[in-house]
Amino acid sequence: MKKLKDLLPDVMPYADNEFITNPFSGESYECTGEEAAVYDYIMGLQHVIESKGGAFNPETRSYQKQLRKALDWFRYNNAEGYMVLLD
Repeated sequence: MKKLKDLLPDVMPYADNEFITNPFSGESYECTGEEAAVYDYIMGLQHVIESKGGAFNPETRSYQKQLRKALDWFRYNNAEGYMVLLD
């Protein structure tokens, strides 16, 4: 897997670790600054996709590709955190 800066150059890692809570399950997980930044990026992309008509709107295709890259990066780099926060 490529490094974050090569795969998602717009994502800037945070300086500190953060506890993130899954809004659906209520479970929390401590993420590195890099993982927390990717998590926020994922949440933002999901919001943009939904606000533009959802996954079936062809105009969201580029956002969906970025979302897939970010999800794949997170799953590869922290499978346990992925399962708690994003699965």
